[in-house]
Amino acid sequence: AEQADEKEPCLLLGQQLGEPGRFAYAALCGISLAWLFPEKEQSSFRMEFIEGFVKWLDLPQAVLPAMTAFASGLGGEGTETFTQILLKDPILKENPVVITQDLLSFSLRDGYYDARARVLICHITWLLRIPLEELEVLEESLLESLKEQKEEESETAEVSRKKKERRRKLKRYLLIGLATVGGGTVIGLTGGLAAPLVAAGAATIIGSAGAAALGSTAGIAVMASLFGAAGAGLTGYKMKKRVGAIEEFEFLPLTEGKQLHITIAITGWLCTGKYGSFTAPWSSMLQSSEQYCLAWESKYLMELGNALDSLLNGFVNMMAQEALKFTVLSGIVTALTWPASLLTVASVIDNPWGVCLHRSAEVGKHLAHILLSRQQGKRPVTLIGFSLGARVIYFCLQEMAQEKDSQGIIEDVVLLGAPVEGEAKYWKAVTKVVSGRIINGYCRGDWLLGFVYRTSSVQINVAGLQPVDLDDRRMVNMDLSSVVS
Repeated sequence: AEQADEKEPCLLLGQQLGEPGRFAYAALCGISLAWLFPEKEQSSFRMEFIEGFVKWLDLPQAVLPAMTAFASGLGGEGTETFTQILLKDPILKENPVVITQDLLSFSLRDGYYDARARVLICHITWLLRIPLEELEVLEESLLESLKEQKEEESETAEVSRKKKERRRKLKRYLLIGLATVGGGTVIGLTGGLAAPLVAAGAATIIGSAGAAALGSTAGIAVMASLFGAAGAGLTGYKMKKRVGAIEEFEFLPLTEGKQLHITIAITGWLCTGKYGSFTAPWSSMLQSSEQYCLAWESKYLMELGNALDSLLNGFVNMMAQEALKFTVLSGIVTALTWPASLLTVASVIDNPWGVCLHRSAEVGKHLAHILLSRQQGKRPVTLIGFSLGARVIYFCLQEMAQEKDSQGIIEDVVLLGAPVEGEAKYWKAVTKVVSGRIINGYCRGDWLLGFVYRTSSVQINVAGLQPVDLDDRRMVNMDLSSVVS
């Protein structure tokens, strides 16, 4: 009975809408699911989501056939109409953010935050003209409420501490009150998120209702599920032994925060000086407040970076001797007529590049199995990488696409200057595992990338040098020439 009482306040959030509002709300979700995930292999996700959602909103079962029809791809032209009906509901007139909050609570009800659910929430939030930052605030606020629920606010700090101590001894496997395990702080011990959010009034937006909506599944079980093995998540992962040819593979935290979705950044090479560490390129990343970077094969990436330095120095000397101007470079790349003086320093780069091409593919495959094992917990992951780091991501996605249960893990991917195949047919499989966007950042004038591929067939398409012509709403090509050149 107590659990039912806890559940009721927030379940009413979506249910407080009038019947036209609830119908429009469910229809909007169904239509959006069909647009976002039209593939046949996504049909079970669409149907399970919409069936659960009809129950969540306490809609009569008679509307289910209509909702499953929407989720199957019918009625897409009604998006704007349903949006307007929903926005006219008295509850939304004052604060449309309640829809984002309600969808978030629904998506977390089983302690599993599917990347597809987050992409849907972002899409519905956008349709309702709500700034996406509101979702970030709600996620952090809900996380705070869950933590408070675990801490049992009503108890004094001393009683709470003793109780937690007893529980830790009795039920260690439930992760209650664990301090740190292999570098990962169990959520509930870090209060850093709370202050700025409470100050911003986030707590008043969501209150404890979001956590209450998760009912009996909230607290320990949800937290354990969301945040991964022993709460240590990615920082707790260490290679126990060499995996194939891989010598180094470790996750380094870039931020101290905990969030309901995470970002993993992957560096493409190392060099002496400012960019001698894996973390250096990622100091200003805005994606998520929980970020990691992957430390991998530093010995080989440093050799490559030094070789690139030598190549660039050789190129500068060549320019001085032959009075070449940078503007000629794009012509060189296009014509694939490399100056003889540049080819003389080529041997410096070819071997380390070849070694790193091979190792990055192996590291990508290994990363795929780490993510498939949910080391990061059951929450969405965004991957971002440049150069060989982008290649790691590409091979990670290709490997995941071959495995079962690979959907709903990856939210977005960003590949910058990726030294991988650029033909669309090779990217089709990747769409199966990416729920949100696949961003290919390319630069046609990247002569260095063109140079390392010079020995390949003239016909080769390189993703980092051109758009990937894939007809899929996920694929976003961004020309970075103005930034890179």
